[in-house]
Amino acid sequence: MLKGKGKDVHATTPVVGWREWLALPQLQVERIKVKIDTGARSSSLHAFDLEEFQRGNTKWLRFCIHPFQHSISERILAEAPLVEYRLVRSSSGHLADRPVIVTPIRLGAYEWPIELTLSTRDEMGFRMLLGRQAVRNRFFVHSGGSFLLS
Repeated sequence: MLKGKGKDVHATTPVVGWREWLALPQLQVERIKVKIDTGARSSSLHAFDLEEFQRGNTKWLRFCIHPFQHSISERILAEAPLVEYRLVRSSSGHLADRPVIVTPIRLGAYEWPIELTLSTRDEMGFRMLLGRQAVRNRFFVHSGGSFLLS
């Protein structure tokens, strides 16, 4: 048994690679390649054409997703309740006020809700980053492995 911060981590903890395929079931995304980025605190999804609207007493976001790297041929229209706007520092050091949503993700046989910031990731290698908050106490990350659960 390994000791984690406040919790015991058992040898049966699943292992993920530095990149994996996952699904975003509530956003109608069956498959998106993600980079598991333990250097990033939060998770981020490539989204564009963001439109804020009201549904009852709740603010929502409508946005589009291109789920596949280097391709704009598939476009998925998604909606989710807006949690908040949050200042996030990008890998280049730039601060941006990004919208935050909560949505379940499915990785292999595991499904759980995560917070996702929405941003334009056109120039980035991956359309989605899975940050350390999303994987903490759930998985070990094998930095040399790829697609270990997917």
